[in-house]
Amino acid sequence: MADTPWLHIVGIGEDGLDGLTPAARTVVETAEVIVGGDRHHTLSDSVTADRLAWPSPFDALIDTLQDLRGRRVVVLATGDPLWFSVGARIGRAIDPTGIAYHPQLSAFQLAAARMGWSMADLETLTVHGRPVEQMIAFIQPDARLLILTTGAETPAQIARFLSDRGFGASRMTVLANMGGSEELRFDGVASTWNHTVPAFNTLAVDCIAAPDAALLPRVPGLADDLFRSDGTMTKREVRAATLAKLMPMRGALLWDIGTGSGSVAIEWMRAARSARAIGIEPRPDRRAMAAENALALGAPRLDLREGRVPEALEDLPAPDAVFIGGGLSEATFVAAWAALRPLGRLVANAVTLESELILLALHAKYGGDLVRLSVERAEPVGRYRGWRPSMAVTQWSLVKR
Repeated sequence: MADTPWLHIVGIGEDGLDGLTPAARTVVETAEVIVGGDRHHTLSDSVTADRLAWPSPFDALIDTLQDLRGRRVVVLATGDPLWFSVGARIGRAIDPTGIAYHPQLSAFQLAAARMGWSMADLETLTVHGRPVEQMIAFIQPDARLLILTTGAETPAQIARFLSDRGFGASRMTVLANMGGSEELRFDGVASTWNHTVPAFNTLAVDCIAAPDAALLPRVPGLADDLFRSDGTMTKREVRAATLAKLMPMRGALLWDIGTGSGSVAIEWMRAARSARAIGIEPRPDRRAMAAENALALGAPRLDLREGRVPEALEDLPAPDAVFIGGGLSEATFVAAWAALRPLGRLVANAVTLESELILLALHAKYGGDLVRLSVERAEPVGRYRGWRPSMAVTQWSLVKR
């Protein structure tokens, strides 16, 4: 028999208690303790219960809730508590058998209905309390985006991102207080956006590309000139082949050893939702370049670490994939391989003869796939054109089984 929930997480909208199902309304009305933000308490102010605000820091919420076990506790959240909301965080920290969720229509569903957009044909994003730059990775021709924002200033920031990348004609709509008596709507285009909007809002973007717009697909292989670099970066074609072997997956963590300009780590993070990356780079100038590239290309959460391998790998969270683009040695491989999670992927690239010899020895000892990648580009040769080869790259890859 399932345990009786002691904690109820209830989604509530602008229509307050009137918008809840009878069962959810009863849960709120019989609560001994209600936890939520000021807005949530205002929407349920007719209920007599002990009131607690979100703790500061917010991570203290779990301890606060655990201390309330044994009482009838309700956490109020906006809309669907499990869609970019507090319910997911609570469910990861507290045994879910003791939790009951009562979802309401989410801001995404309401916004899609207001716009007449199919939920199956758009991207749902949040930059609420997160770096706004992470939405840049989703700017694509004809894409439709619904974005939970951080505050009143967020739509203008996103309008600049769009305009700077040749998407200034994109249509933007800010929706606020959806479902309530004071619902508001603001329409405009990115290049001329000048609305003053409420702090709590949802942004809809219909991306429209100009003929000269930047094309930044999430499929790996961005143009080299999109990255600031000192010339030591993994080049476009080799980078695409490298990421194919690393296999970016949702929420997965990459160690990018010798990250340089950060190109591999950034494309890893762009390629899969919630993908994470730690870049290890001893040179501060290269870490600065990587940070700049990460902001410009929509991977602001790239975690850059100073250090030399293999020592810098100690105490890092276990990775799902490892790329060794610099600092190659058997000691570095052994440390990375030991930390790699089951089914993890490891890829190492070598350009110099000395590094290639290390890869040949590692391949002979540990197996895996060994390939040589060579790229030639057509370039002017006097009045004519000819093929100019880049330095060949030896690539070793294997999967931990």
